[in-house]
Formats: sequence, C-alpha cells, structure tokens
Amino acid sequence: MPSYIVTCKDDASPEQVEAAKQHARDQGGKIGHEYSLIKGFQVIFDEGSVQTLENHEHVKAVEADQEVKTQ
Repeated sequence: MPSYIVTCKDDASPEQVEAAKQHARDQGGKIGHEYSLIKGFQVIFDEGSVQTLENHEHVKAVEADQEVKTQ
C-alpha cells in the first residue's frame, strides 16, 4: 500500500491537525510517523483513497512518500 506525507495548513491548530488525521483514519488510512517540524503526518492508504484527503479543509498538500537524498 502506498504511503503519503500530509502537510496541514500553516495556521492549522493542533485540533485541526487531529481532525485531518481522523479524516484519514475514517477513509481507511493508517497513521504512521507524526512530524514535529511541520504540521503533518505520514499515512498509508489503499491506492486512490488519498484523493479524499487532499480536499480536507485543513490540508495544504498530500504527496507520495519517497526516499530523499542530500548531496
């Protein structure tokens, strides 16, 4: 199952971030890592289910989780 990084809006309160996580759970997602440097979290979804999360009012962006390399 694919993994995604969900970034909440900059002005989202802790309660609004939790609401976005609950929405992800309600859609069948499993919360993985929760980030402290950004308002966001990792979620594992079935293919295609992530579309509903992108439209959540407190979500800024949803992108596929992938390996990142530095130089």
